[in-house]
Amino acid sequence: MIKEPHQAPSVTQRPRVRRALPKAAVPFSNAQFRLLAGGLTLSLFGGGIWILAVVWQVIELGGSPIQLSVVATGASIGLVGAVLFGGVLADRIPQKRILITVEVIKGVSIAAAAVLALSGNIEVWHLAVVSFMLGICDGFFYPAYSALLPSVLPAEHLLAANGIEGMLRPTIMLAAGPAAASAAIALSSPGFAFAITAFTQIFAVAVLATMRSFAVRREAHESAELKHPMRSMFDDLREGVRYVVRTPWLLGTLLFASVLVLLIMGPIEVLLPFAVKNQTGGGAGAFALALATFGMGGAIGSLVVASVKLPRRYLTVIVMLWGAGGLPLVIIGYTSQLWVIASTLFVVGFAHTYATVIWGTLLQRRVPPALLGRVSSLDFFVSLAFMPISMALAGPVGEFIGIAPAFVVAGVVPVTFGIATVLLAKMPKDEIEHPLDTSTVG
Repeated sequence: MIKEPHQAPSVTQRPRVRRALPKAAVPFSNAQFRLLAGGLTLSLFGGGIWILAVVWQVIELGGSPIQLSVVATGASIGLVGAVLFGGVLADRIPQKRILITVEVIKGVSIAAAAVLALSGNIEVWHLAVVSFMLGICDGFFYPAYSALLPSVLPAEHLLAANGIEGMLRPTIMLAAGPAAASAAIALSSPGFAFAITAFTQIFAVAVLATMRSFAVRREAHESAELKHPMRSMFDDLREGVRYVVRTPWLLGTLLFASVLVLLIMGPIEVLLPFAVKNQTGGGAGAFALALATFGMGGAIGSLVVASVKLPRRYLTVIVMLWGAGGLPLVIIGYTSQLWVIASTLFVVGFAHTYATVIWGTLLQRRVPPALLGRVSSLDFFVSLAFMPISMALAGPVGEFIGIAPAFVVAGVVPVTFGIATVLLAKMPKDEIEHPLDTSTVG
């Protein structure tokens, strides 16, 4: 951890600070983390506004689940296509520069959408292009954030920090942001919500710019090698791939995550708005409420996991929470009550985010620091590789077999794959041999 000398507390102060703060809030005693969390919060808030506003813009244009699939697929293609290079750059370029650049591009892209929408010239393909750009930005943002966090905080605070991120992401992106978007749409239009999002990204840039810079954590011999830049980048990427392939717990979990994303992301992202609209008769506000409960479940899950010790059977817990945590999705297609859909999403959000916080901490604890950016990007790439397919298929599948059967598949099938993953990757043996209550790598 790199500390600013004038901010480092004395030995006599440290126990008092830690006693005064709950375990989940300890990272906020670090000034640099407060700035990083502030920038992340603003970015997530803007993203949350976009999530709801773009859906309702498609609906106002007369779009069906197929048109919404086009827009969602654009974002996922951008993310999957960029994330590998995002990880390579995160291990080569100061991550602060990456985060700031990403927020600038997001702000410009969304501002363009706002101008088109407010002038009455917006079309579905415009939204797909902007979503594609935002997906690319996310592909660079998340590896950089993951690689930066262990430079800002010591290892013992990473679980709490990941819990904070896990709490911010659902509460801000899935609750506060959509609520603000719903209000903006009720007051004016989706275009007005886009404009608010653009200004939010500008504020995120301002906050991140005040952070100090942290050196990229690479070995001395690596930085001293003279290679052609392109060859060096692909060598870096190949090294990350080799690490993932020869690490069974990592490879097994990522492959399972790929199947999980294929099965659940399309129904949640594409079919859920139409389930809310068609089955409950709700509008933008009802959809915002559904997203908010999903987010609140994730926030509470994050807060709980950040306040307790890492589970001894951490790999088994991660996979089974991801797998079995989606079972309540089966209910969504068979109810006309908004509160039932909301309650279902709360449970799913709790389970999935609880597991994701442990997963993020696991990467930061067991992956070598010099590889963390690349492995984080491979994590996103492999686990999200089927996201474009899931988004593209969700609309046609939902119209062909119906929304209810699509949610049944999304809820039931991952359980079987989760059990198979735990057994085939020999996760119970690995997690016993590599406890996380001590510092481990590998």
